[in-house]
Amino acid sequence: MGKREEPRRAKSKHAADEGKPKIFGKIVLILLLLMIIAVISALVWYNMSLSGTGTSDEKVEFEISLGSGTEKIANTLQEKGLIKNTLAFKIYVKLNNVSNFQAGKYTISKDMGVPEITESLQKGILFRDSYNITFVEGKTFTYVAKTIAENTNNTEQDVYDLMKDEEYIDSLISNYWFLTDDIKAKDIYYPLEGYLFPDTYSFESKDVKVEDIFKSMLDQMDKVLSKYKVDIQTTGHSVHDILTMSSVIENEAIFDKDRKDISSVLYNRIKSKMSLGCDVTTYYAFRIELGSRDLYKNEINTYNPYNTRGPRMEGKLPVRSNIYS
Repeated sequence: MGKREEPRRAKSKHAADEGKPKIFGKIVLILLLLMIIAVISALVWYNMSLSGTGTSDEKVEFEISLGSGTEKIANTLQEKGLIKNTLAFKIYVKLNNVSNFQAGKYTISKDMGVPEITESLQKGILFRDSYNITFVEGKTFTYVAKTIAENTNNTEQDVYDLMKDEEYIDSLISNYWFLTDDIKAKDIYYPLEGYLFPDTYSFESKDVKVEDIFKSMLDQMDKVLSKYKVDIQTTGHSVHDILTMSSVIENEAIFDKDRKDISSVLYNRIKSKMSLGCDVTTYYAFRIELGSRDLYKNEINTYNPYNTRGPRMEGKLPVRSNIYS
């Protein structure tokens, strides 16, 4: 009996060995099918996510602020119900090397897909029935006046005349917490310099008044500064002093990473009753375009309340008395 069963056991073991490749092959096939299904599902999801969210009758207004990145733009579009998924939007932007989105106010139809929306944002197809003006950061008040004159029906002189209107300046001081009598110091060239937030602003037409432009810029500055109001108050310095020093640091720094070190050096000089000794203030003092030429010795050595390289500026900010007692 035992001899008859032995061949059967051998045959059973052989059959099991033959079955292993078959099972392995089935597993591989199942995994391959699952991968194919996953890829197809991902492609279907991606393509559906790129389509519009509504009909052409549904139009939404939204704004892209100056300097907004893809992440912020994607979030804004989803909040406004203009895209179905931020991830799909960011993938499309990455795959298609989409860049250079234009700041401003837009009107977008909900039937527009991601490709159409990104094209509109690149070309700056803006809010209907509006006029947009972009003010670049890091510029002087003369740039602001020139930009207004180039983009509206106002002249540069209109802008400068408004800065001489004491009643107007007083009204602004009454309306904005960060504006004080500091901006009325007799040696200050332009009272609102440094307080007009650089961004893209929309107006009804080129007939917009300078006052309305400044109101938009000051309102935006209010939004930005109010986030740090408590922090500013704890520094012991006025907003004017902080913005003045920030302006000097901004113009002195070649790279963003340099600002912290420059700030430390300049504040230490002020504390030690030393002059700031910054060329950028001398250029500004004598109304010379920054970097247009070397400074002359007589310019460096001439007193001007803006010139921190000149005499009698020890421990002082431009157009300021000592900020440390």
